[in-house]
Amino acid sequence: MRCGLRRTEGPRGLASRRRYAMQPDERYVIGLDSSTQSVKAVAWTADGTPRAEGRAPHRISTPHPLKAEQNAEDWWSAACDALSSLLRQIDSHRVDGVAISNQRETMVLLGVDRKPLSPATLWLDRRAQDIVQPFADEFGSERLHAISGKPIDVIPCVYRLRYYRQHEPELLDRAAQILSVHDFLTQKLTGEAAASWTSADPFGILDIEAKQWSREILDHLDIPLSKLPPLHRPGTLIGRVTADAAAATGLAAGVPVYAGGGDGHCAGLGVNVIEPGVVYLNLGTAVVGGCWTPTRKLSRYWRTLVSPSGEGYLLESCQRGGAYFVNWLLDTFAGGRSDPAIFERLEAEAASLDVGSGGVTVCSYLMGCMDPHWDADARATFSGMGPETGMGHLYRASMEAITLEFVRSLSEMKSMGVAADRIFVIGGGAGSALWRQMIADASGLPVIRSLSNEASALGAGMSAAIGAGWYGHFGEAAGAMSRLAEQIDPRPAAAQAWAALSRRQANLYQATRRLDAYDGP
Repeated sequence: MRCGLRRTEGPRGLASRRRYAMQPDERYVIGLDSSTQSVKAVAWTADGTPRAEGRAPHRISTPHPLKAEQNAEDWWSAACDALSSLLRQIDSHRVDGVAISNQRETMVLLGVDRKPLSPATLWLDRRAQDIVQPFADEFGSERLHAISGKPIDVIPCVYRLRYYRQHEPELLDRAAQILSVHDFLTQKLTGEAAASWTSADPFGILDIEAKQWSREILDHLDIPLSKLPPLHRPGTLIGRVTADAAAATGLAAGVPVYAGGGDGHCAGLGVNVIEPGVVYLNLGTAVVGGCWTPTRKLSRYWRTLVSPSGEGYLLESCQRGGAYFVNWLLDTFAGGRSDPAIFERLEAEAASLDVGSGGVTVCSYLMGCMDPHWDADARATFSGMGPETGMGHLYRASMEAITLEFVRSLSEMKSMGVAADRIFVIGGGAGSALWRQMIADASGLPVIRSLSNEASALGAGMSAAIGAGWYGHFGEAAGAMSRLAEQIDPRPAAAQAWAALSRRQANLYQATRRLDAYDGP
C-alpha cells in the first residue's frame, strides 16, 4: 500500500505528461481537476479510457499555524500548464467539452477588477476555529445543519466568512465576488464566473433542498447575494472558451464548458455513486466515503451533500487523518517511506495477525475528528501495547481503526434506511488487498476496486459528457465510463471479531476524553 505517495512532479510551472495509445477519429471530453496541490487535465474517451493527461503543481502557503493559503492566480497558471501539456498530445478540435473538479471548502475574494484581494483560504485553514461554536449558537446549530446539511465544523467556508466579517470587515465589503476554485477557473476560461450546485455545496451557505444560496445565512453574515456566482445543475452549459483562454491553454476557442463540481462529489460520480446500494470509499490522504439517497437525511455521522448528479443526496463520512495517519506513523516511528519495501514488509506482518492486532487499539484522530464527534481538539491514541508489540501491530491497528470509523458511519446510514450492498474503493490505499479485505469483513459487503486513479477528473469528464450529449443521463454516463477491477468478498467467519473490535475501538475516544477531563484526586 502506497497510501500517500504522490507522483513526482517537476519544478513549479512545468507540467508532467502521461501518454496513451490514440485511436483515429476519437472524440474527447476533458476533466480538469484542480486539487489541493496540483491541477490534472485528463482527456477521456466515451468508454472512460484516459487517452492523455497533463499535470502541474501549485503551492500551499502556511504563514501561521492556523492558516492555509494559495494565490488563486496559481490555480489558473497550473491549469494553463496542465491543459497545454495535455493538448500537445491530442487534437484540440476533437474536444467536445470541459468540466472542472475543484478542491472543496476553498474560496477567494475578488475585487471589481476581478483580481484577488487577498490569498485564497483552503479547506485546511483553521483561522475561524474560535468563531465556529459562537456563530453556530447565535444562528442556531440545528437550523444551520438543516439548511446546509453540514454539522458544526471549522471546514465550511461559512465560518471564514464570519471571521472576515468580525476581523476584516473592510475586506469583505470590498469583495465584488466570493468564488470557489470551480467558479474562479470558469471565469478565466469563459469570461464569467459560474458555480455548480456541488461546487457551491461545501461552502455551507447553500440551501441543499432549494439548490439556492441561503438568503437566511447570507443576511446573518451581512453579505449581499450579488457577491455569489449564479448556480447551475451539474452537466449544464455555463460558457464557452474565450479567445484569450484558448491562447493560454491550447483549447480551441468556443469549446463548451459545463458545470462540474467539488472533487469529492466528482470522485463519487466517477465510481457511479448516484444510485441506491452503491457505496464509495476514497482511501486517500483523508478517507472520505458515502452513499446516495433520494431524500435528505441529517446526522452527526455524516455530512449531507447535493448528489453529484444533481438528483438526490450524498451522505459523506470524512476522516481527516486517513492514509495521512498511516504515513505519519511510518515517517515518525518506522524510519520513513523512502524504501518501497517497507510497505511489503508491513503488509506481510499485518496480514499474519488476527483481527484486533494482538490487543493493540488505535484512535486515529491525529488531526481532530469530523464525524461523529466533530471535535477539533481530539487527538490520536495507541492502547494495549506490550513487549511483543511491533510495527506490524501498529500498522494493522491503524488500518483497523480507519476502517471501523467508516463502517460505523455506514451502519448508521443503513439504520436510517439507506441502501448499501457494495463498496467501490479508490485512492492510494485501495492498492492494498489487505485493507480491502478488512473493509469487506468489517462491513459485510463486497469491495470492488476502481481502475481509475483519477476518479475526480473522471467525474468531471462525465459531467462534460452529459453536457456534450454523449449520454442521456448521469447513470448512463457512469455505467459506460466507470472502470472496475477485482472484487473481494466478506468472510462471514470474521464478522464477530470485527464487531467486538468495533466496540472496543469506539470506546477509546470517550476514554481519552475522560482522561483529559480528570483533575486528580
